[in-house]
Amino acid sequence: MFLLFLSNALLTPSIGLIFWTTLLFCILWFLLGKFAWKPIVGALETREQKIADSLAQAEKAKEEMAALQESNEKLLQEAKEERAKLLKEAKEAKETIIAEAKDKAKAEASKIVADAQVEIANQKMAAISEVKNMIGSATVGLARQVLNRDLSNQQAQQDYIKEEVAKIKLN
Repeated sequence: MFLLFLSNALLTPSIGLIFWTTLLFCILWFLLGKFAWKPIVGALETREQKIADSLAQAEKAKEEMAALQESNEKLLQEAKEERAKLLKEAKEAKETIIAEAKDKAKAEASKIVADAQVEIANQKMAAISEVKNMIGSATVGLARQVLNRDLSNQQAQQDYIKEEVAKIKLN
């Protein structure tokens, strides 16, 4: 029975119950507003500000990372250009050195050929002079022998000259 009364009383509240419930709710509302809402709202605003600051810092860090990445790409591009420039200069230097070496080798070869031609000409002139000297000596010797011999007839003279010329051997 008591349960029936309690369930009936709860389903149809009395004026006193409504009054006291409303009064307690208003007091609770006032106390919460005075002591709890301000710190709770302050904490929420602080948290909201921290979140906003964190988002701003994250955005700033993202922008800095993008700037650093752009800077790195620029440095990388400059390094590539510098490498290409150095390779080009090295290639040009190599080609210049090779060309100079070829020119020097050609000049030395030309000098050697010219010196050899001069030497050949000198050897040729020396050989010709030697042959002329030998012919002159042989002619003088032959003339001496002809003059030393008493040859009265023409046929004997010609036979003697043919004998002596046959004896002469030119090397």
